[in-house]
Amino acid sequence: MELPIEIAAVVFNIAYVLLAARGSIWCWPMGIIGSGLSIWLFIKSGLYAESVLFTYYVFMGFYGWYAWIRSTENRDEIQIRIWNWPVHSLVLIGGFIASYGVYYILENFTDAQMPLLDAYTTVFSFIATWMVAKRILENWVYWIAIDALTIYLYVSRELYIYAALSAAFTVIAFYGYAAWYKSYTQSPHQTNGSY
Repeated sequence: MELPIEIAAVVFNIAYVLLAARGSIWCWPMGIIGSGLSIWLFIKSGLYAESVLFTYYVFMGFYGWYAWIRSTENRDEIQIRIWNWPVHSLVLIGGFIASYGVYYILENFTDAQMPLLDAYTTVFSFIATWMVAKRILENWVYWIAIDALTIYLYVSRELYIYAALSAAFTVIAFYGYAAWYKSYTQSPHQTNGSY
């Protein structure tokens, strides 16, 4: 029963990332479906933080879909933005602190497997997904690191299709960064985001 659900989730999740890299609004419904299918698989595998993360992806899918629809009505909001180093420093510090908080909960109150790595990938995935919705260029750099780490996490839980998916996501994230960077440099209204 798990394998067909895992395959379907992978297909929808790949569609999400490819469409997001191309800047297509249709990435969001693909992500909603793929994430919805993933939640059950992670609960069954004892990766509770991942299941919470994919629940968040479902909600962010609706938010991102709304934000991108709205941005087509207001062309200033559709622009890709970059964050400066002070903003990234705050995000990283906050992300590490939050990760240790999640780790503490997973370690002490659940039977979660690999709670520290699960916490890190979960917290930073929350951050990177929000960055995608806000069209922050560097989201792809965060995703490269997150996806590379999740390969090991998924292999450790024998979720080999998800491990392969994370490997594909790592490659697609490089493409996404290049595509968004090209769009950013060709934009007449380059903007730096501070939030």
